[in-house]
Amino acid sequence: MNPPLPRDAGALAGRHLVLGLTGGIACYKTAELARLLVKAGATVQVAMTAAAARFITPLTMQALTGRPVQLDEWAEQDGNGMAHIDLSRRADAIVIAPASADFLARLAHGHADDLLATLCIARDCPLSVVPAMNRQMWSNPATQRNVAQLRADGVTVLGPAAGEQACGEVGEGRMLEPRQICDALVASFQPQRLAGRRVVITAGPTFEPIDPVRGITNRSSGKMGYAIARAAAEAGARVDLISGPTALPVPWGVTRTDVETAAQMRAAVLAAVHGANLFVAVAAVADWRPAVPHAEKIKRRTNGPPAIDFTENPDILAEVAALPGGPYCVGFAAETQHLEAHAQAKRRSKNVPLIVGNLGHLTFGKDDNEIVLFDAAGAHPLPAGDKLTLARVLVAEIARRLDASSSASSVPFSHEA
Repeated sequence: MNPPLPRDAGALAGRHLVLGLTGGIACYKTAELARLLVKAGATVQVAMTAAAARFITPLTMQALTGRPVQLDEWAEQDGNGMAHIDLSRRADAIVIAPASADFLARLAHGHADDLLATLCIARDCPLSVVPAMNRQMWSNPATQRNVAQLRADGVTVLGPAAGEQACGEVGEGRMLEPRQICDALVASFQPQRLAGRRVVITAGPTFEPIDPVRGITNRSSGKMGYAIARAAAEAGARVDLISGPTALPVPWGVTRTDVETAAQMRAAVLAAVHGANLFVAVAAVADWRPAVPHAEKIKRRTNGPPAIDFTENPDILAEVAALPGGPYCVGFAAETQHLEAHAQAKRRSKNVPLIVGNLGHLTFGKDDNEIVLFDAAGAHPLPAGDKLTLARVLVAEIARRLDASSSASSVPFSHEA
């Protein structure tokens, strides 16, 4: 038995982040962001503008981060008295959330008239801004010019989102949710092993209707597929996630298409897979479906249950693997017994280079998993762990195989934790 991999709670362990706040009602969200960053293992140093301190107190941010909040570059300081230099040099990254229209304008034009703007100008680390403002302010041509200039200068712009705003209006300009910002920061520190590649992933169960209220499905939660989608996006890929019914949130940086039946999933995959570099079939697709679903709810009968005729669903993985010039294909095998025999048989029958196997009934719906990679060379177990940690290891292994597939027909296994 391999030792378990660590959980993802320390995704930002050892990272020193400067979290900047500018004036805006969205400052209340930044309190939760600070909590999430600290929980992920980061050291968080908060710097606030005078306007931000009118929306949330420095004491709140100090309590959440365990560090005094920096407010004024003229305040008495230890050391050389150059807070704008010291803060930026210690940082692995700076994130401004919320970033007001005024701050974006000052940053785009190189103003250094307060501590937060000055340390951004003086930085030698990545800078991300998270805009938050009224929809009209966001769409104003001046704001759009400033944002375009920031992007051209190498600043990462996260968001904004669209929806109901504090002023009562509805539109684009809402600050991203704290979890999305935290996930984006975690992703920024991950190795970009799939940069420039397109990946299509299926996840979750399918649902095959028997009548308008009943159907055939399975216990897949979608957690493993969503974790792989997130890990692929973190690795720099453009990810299309085709998902059966699940309540899971869309991972940061991932485009999701919702489907219900196997036929719908097949159509979505074939529409998305053209030009993709990698296809990962994680979804637990129903093997059969009722040939003709009943138009009305089937009623209980005295002479026993009705007979239901079944027909076979399409084999999505085999179909994609057979496409001329198609993507590198990875399948999943969720078994209840004889894992290696069934997984290798599935790999050969579908003609794919790699199958990821597990005991489905032991992992469906759970946060942990234990998987084995099966290729032409045999079985390669990975240490048990939470699904996101496993997904990152799996994505690294797939990326290595992708890099080598053009020069070798068989790529030996090499686990990198």
